[in-house]
Amino acid sequence: MSSSKSVGLREKAAKFLSDQVYLPYVGPISIWILLFVFAPLGVVLYFSFLRVGPFGQILNSFTLEHYRLMLKPTYIQVFMRTFVFSFGTNIICLLIGYPLAYFIVRCGGKWKTFLMFLVIVPSWTCYLIRLYALKTLTGNGGLINEALLNLGLISSPLNILYTPFAVVLGLVFGFLPFMVLPIYASLEGLDPSLLEASEDLGATPLKRFFTVTLPLTKGGILAGTILVFIPSLGEWLVPMLLGGAKVMMAGNLIEEQYIKLGNIPAGSSIAVVLTTIVVLIIYLSVKMGGEEVLERMM
Repeated sequence: MSSSKSVGLREKAAKFLSDQVYLPYVGPISIWILLFVFAPLGVVLYFSFLRVGPFGQILNSFTLEHYRLMLKPTYIQVFMRTFVFSFGTNIICLLIGYPLAYFIVRCGGKWKTFLMFLVIVPSWTCYLIRLYALKTLTGNGGLINEALLNLGLISSPLNILYTPFAVVLGLVFGFLPFMVLPIYASLEGLDPSLLEASEDLGATPLKRFFTVTLPLTKGGILAGTILVFIPSLGEWLVPMLLGGAKVMMAGNLIEEQYIKLGNIPAGSSIAVVLTTIVVLIIYLSVKMGGEEVLERMM
């Protein structure tokens, strides 16, 4: 009996020591995540439960009033607009990005690397500069209106800037490469023998795409959704520059509470709600098959 116990203890000790081998690798990453991810989130969560005094001072008193504000029609409208814009951006990026990635993989040949370079290189430019360039292009006196006027297609400049269309255009413009990359990675990892087998079995190119290619690249689509839909939920710069005061998203609501109104607890409560939604979407996307493609991209 004592010998079996000693064997069990030795096995546990050996397992414990083998687990310690990975500590030098996992330790720094864990500390980094703890200090710069969970600690700031904890501070935001703490402030979201505090009261605000009559002169804007933060009182060390527990309250849920800031979370109850989320039920106001104004807040609900902003959150609904945010989800609609983010979902629309994701769908448009998918409709553009999938055919683009498919073309590069199937028809790129020796030019694949160069074509992917063309997709990625705009993101090397400062995000703010690209948005200001888009703002100049879509203005009443911008290149788009000038070209349409010179061609005689319109008689007066189109009101593109400071509209929901301009905001979605800016989001697509900024996040499209992040949809192309994971889909390209999933298409590159596709086994050609599966396509050859479906062709030998008499599948047409269209049927082959919907029964073989598309299901096997589901992970790339989900990974692209993580990289496009999630950041666009918290975007505030695009609505501010291209939407002006007419179009507000959840990110602008947080910025307004923090910067303009100085109501840190209210801004923190909005941030906590948005972060909870983001974490839930990431979890569902990863569980549905996006983890493998994300790892391949890394």
